[in-house]
Amino acid sequence: MTAPTAYGDSPLPDAALLSPGTHTYRLEGLVQRYHVHGSGPVCVALPGGPGIFWEYLRMPLLEEHLTMVYVEPVGTAEDSRLASHPHGYTRERYSAFLEALIDRLGVPEVHLLGHSHGAFVAAYHAVHRPEQLAGVVLYEGAPVTGPEHGAEAARMVEAFAAEHAGHPGLPGVMAAFGAMSAMGDDEQTVAVAKGVLPSYFADYWGNEERFAPLRDTIRATYISGLDEDLTPDVVDDRAALSALTVPALVVVGRHDVICGMRWGLELDELIPDSRLLVLENSGHMGHIEEPEAFAGAVRDFVRRPTGRGPAHS
Repeated sequence: MTAPTAYGDSPLPDAALLSPGTHTYRLEGLVQRYHVHGSGPVCVALPGGPGIFWEYLRMPLLEEHLTMVYVEPVGTAEDSRLASHPHGYTRERYSAFLEALIDRLGVPEVHLLGHSHGAFVAAYHAVHRPEQLAGVVLYEGAPVTGPEHGAEAARMVEAFAAEHAGHPGLPGVMAAFGAMSAMGDDEQTVAVAKGVLPSYFADYWGNEERFAPLRDTIRATYISGLDEDLTPDVVDDRAALSALTVPALVVVGRHDVICGMRWGLELDELIPDSRLLVLENSGHMGHIEEPEAFAGAVRDFVRRPTGRGPAHS
């Protein structure tokens, strides 16, 4: 994979590459965007999905202490799509593009934060390309996908349904989960993402006035999760994470139905140099539900990235 080049006749000065705002360059014929906010040590943030646009991951409290570089992964925008789209977006491809982006930033090392699917990519990158990482934040991730992960998610969704039986919003959430396996285009992906969102919070309906604006603004692209040859990009990182050399902060919400407590505890046990943050009043969106606790733990991890033991909870 070739090195990225900036638009224009000459490379941008290093300081400009981390200036606030949206940055765009081409790599391997695709457009790569990233969005910079805040100041301080550099933290590169990967959104979930795959295919969810980055805006939901904005972390204003962290931006007060860190230079947050929010990545718009290839495949998300129309001008960043592979010829094989919606297929071909493996963790290896995401990691290779991420390596080029970090190289481009021109800083000695960065912290890497991945949320949901972004946490799977961040774990892969920390295992295979750790050289430029000072630490990694695995935020609502898991060590595996496939049937084992699916069965646990189904169990948690059933528990959510039982807890909210009779709520007028529940049928819509369950219908969205039922439609997830049949997604095949961007419109369907947006509908499913918005439909399931109440289950991604500890108490969405009790705080609907606060959380509904996020639901209204979700943008998403359909990405299949298959390689170009239609092979599933299945994850089993248990052995690899046991040998991880990068300090890690594992963040999990007590009420997360998708990548919940079972997986957060397992990640923390697997990784030799990890801290664990359990957000007691959060689901899958702790940076929105408990922003102070989340930002405080990540900030402290960046300042003191070594040493095992619990973070704030």
